[in-house]
Amino acid sequence: MTLITGLDHVQIEAPRGCEAAARTFFADFLGLPERTKPPVLAARGGAWFGLPDGRQLHVGVSEPFEPRRKGHLALRSADLDAVIKRAADFQISVTPDAELAPLRRVYLNDPWGNRLEILETPR
Repeated sequence: MTLITGLDHVQIEAPRGCEAAARTFFADFLGLPERTKPPVLAARGGAWFGLPDGRQLHVGVSEPFEPRRKGHLALRSADLDAVIKRAADFQISVTPDAELAPLRRVYLNDPWGNRLEILETPR
């Protein structure tokens, strides 16, 4: 019997006062729509964003905050070249990785230094 039926959301950590940077990075740069947090949770800070498949990405406030350098979120993109170009437009450093070639992927950091991976998936 399988008890788990899927993944609902992921949460990354950020320092207090992260909301504006979260909106710039996840909404403006990555194009994810912001979701409204329930009022009882909104008081804690942070922000929630929707993923195209209905799942969510939550940015939660953590004190003390320490960025995750190895453990990371991995997102998919149908056009990695567009991600790389957009990152340049936003002055976000991207590190290409060829270890899984022919699969294309890059690494970048969110505004607080958390590692993110973006993999190119077939269209």
